[in-house]
Amino acid sequence: MSPPAKNLRIIKATRKDLPALQSLMRKSIKILQTPYLSKPQIRASTEVMGLDTQLVEDGTYFAVFLRDALAGCGGWSRRETLYGGDHSKGRDARLLDPSREPARIRAMYTHPDFIRRGVGRLILDTCEQAARDAGFKRAEMMATLAGVPLYEACGYAHIEEISDTTSDGTQIPLIRMGKPL
Repeated sequence: MSPPAKNLRIIKATRKDLPALQSLMRKSIKILQTPYLSKPQIRASTEVMGLDTQLVEDGTYFAVFLRDALAGCGGWSRRETLYGGDHSKGRDARLLDPSREPARIRAMYTHPDFIRRGVGRLILDTCEQAARDAGFKRAEMMATLAGVPLYEACGYAHIEEISDTTSDGTQIPLIRMGKPL
């Protein structure tokens, strides 16, 4: 595990944190996806990205603060759903079998003002350790193109490229990635 960046603090997110987390997610998508997605894809991304509040209820979603500022968020899951928010299609709350199925790394976002300060790595390290502690041997995620460099640097490998099609027909490119824990 990497040492946490100086002055970063990670806590379990609660329902009271939801408005701030959702605001951070919108800003992160709008700004950090710009080099990778077209304007229509960025607008449509909120349909396939976002927070699954089941993670908060399960106690597996985290908020990272730099001093008192919300710098990022992300989590992991022991449930079937690989990505998407409460509003996304195809959600499945089935519990995974840690002996044969991978944990899910979910909904990782960094506030644009706090990139390259160890926020994402702290979240990922925290999630991986929690998944290991729960008996998982492997983790998988559905990465945005903006997240791929971090995940590769942390040992994740490409499994498959997909495009999720939104209700208006916009295609959002995503990459399923995985790693042994």
